[in-house]
Amino acid sequence: MQGLSHWPGLAGARLSRVCWSQMSDPILYREIKMSDKKDNDQADLGAAAEAESADMAETTVLPEDYVLDPDNDSEQFVEGENLEAALAKAEATAEENWNKYLRLVAELENVRKRAARDLEKARMFAVEGLAGELLNVADSLEMALETGSQASAETLLEGGRATLKQLQATMEKYGVTVISPEGEPFDPELHEAMSVQESATAEPDSVLLVVQRGYQLNGRLLRPARVIVAREPAA
Repeated sequence: MQGLSHWPGLAGARLSRVCWSQMSDPILYREIKMSDKKDNDQADLGAAAEAESADMAETTVLPEDYVLDPDNDSEQFVEGENLEAALAKAEATAEENWNKYLRLVAELENVRKRAARDLEKARMFAVEGLAGELLNVADSLEMALETGSQASAETLLEGGRATLKQLQATMEKYGVTVISPEGEPFDPELHEAMSVQESATAEPDSVLLVVQRGYQLNGRLLRPARVIVAREPAA
């Protein structure tokens, strides 16, 4: 050990350790040698990687007159002298897309105007069918008035009943139904109580008499039936 103390620094200490291990412990000596070999191999690999990176950097240097191709998603390039042509192509594409946008906006505006006109026509002529049916009722009433002075009372009565039946059929055709709830329980949703009257025969809180019929349009109340409601007689 004293004979190896002349080695300077870390290298001297390591060499002293190797020499001592070789003399005192052969197994430890082999482990130290294998560790040294592994360190040397890693150093060689690092140097090789640095050299390869430097070579790749040299091969990927681009000329100064090359620019990216805007129409290509891949990493391809076009020469600077073709930049003007690429720019013109991009401007033409932008102009085409702008014209498509303007045509689409105009088409949507036309659709909106047509829809507004159709809605207005539907509102104005929604009752066209009903109006046409009512013309027949009006004709019947006019005929009754023209012949009323020459007809008997019974004839006028029959004509009036026929005209009313015609009118009711027309209303039912368009969803208008009559509310005539005599004898039924009073329903505040459909009936309007005009008064309350004692009755020994009618059920309490039932409709004793219909003063004016009500009407519904496809289940929606147009006018409630005006009725007189029955109640128990006073004791």
